[in-house]
Amino acid sequence: MLRDILSGKDAEVEAVVAGLLAVRPDAVLFTRFDHDFAGVALGALAQRLAAAGLDYPFRFAPPQNRGLPSGLDLDGNGRLGDPDDAQGYGRFSGDGAMALLSRHPVRLLADHSGRLWADLPGARLGALPGAAQGVARLSSSAHWELALDPGGGRSVQLWAWAATPPAFGARNPDRNHDETAFWLHRLRQGVPSDPFVLIGLPNLGPGQGDGAALSALAAHPALHRPPHGPSSLLAGQPAALSLLQPSHGLAVAGHGLHPAPPEPAAHRMVWLDLTLAPP
Repeated sequence: MLRDILSGKDAEVEAVVAGLLAVRPDAVLFTRFDHDFAGVALGALAQRLAAAGLDYPFRFAPPQNRGLPSGLDLDGNGRLGDPDDAQGYGRFSGDGAMALLSRHPVRLLADHSGRLWADLPGARLGALPGAAQGVARLSSSAHWELALDPGGGRSVQLWAWAATPPAFGARNPDRNHDETAFWLHRLRQGVPSDPFVLIGLPNLGPGQGDGAALSALAAHPALHRPPHGPSSLLAGQPAALSLLQPSHGLAVAGHGLHPAPPEPAAHRMVWLDLTLAPP
């Protein structure tokens, strides 16, 4: 990935760079960005963008669960060390993790990534081996509560995650559901005083998995319903690959996809334009 960022010749990287320069978001979350300890790859992308006039001085990409060895045979094939034996699927530590670029200072409020799956109230553990319940983490990448400080004495929280897809492996449908259901559990513990946005990858396509957690979030009294379009409940069914869902302390000024359909694209950026009310 670093080679491709530096080369300026990789079609996927160049599409990402062009999309960011067109939309110019204040903050952007990547949900499939290889992690390296020193943040070299993320820094290289930020430098590419800064050279084109889009500066992201604040970056957040700590170690996560993707590719982190569990020490167990989680996929039950009799071998240790396979990608699906890691805490989150990965061929190496940091394979396809999350990363954030921001124009505004970023603070970590809480990192729930080390939480055991079995500790989630009501966890669906039917396909998780009993021996793994004291080891297996809920987050396949991470669950973060972050604060962005745009100035003026106000902060906006970002609640970020990237769930495993429900379509592969015996335990993934339940884990996909529970990674999103974690935010329902978090809201039952208390709604923050600052406005906040759910931002991430529920990774649930139409006809895949169980959309009960997404339906509950869509109807939660602290949150706006997901806007129709890129972050909506698709075709009347609880399904969203990517989700941006703000709390009622924020007003939605616009939303969309880039590139906008029907223009063809292998990947599209989901964007949301939010207005922060004065204190």
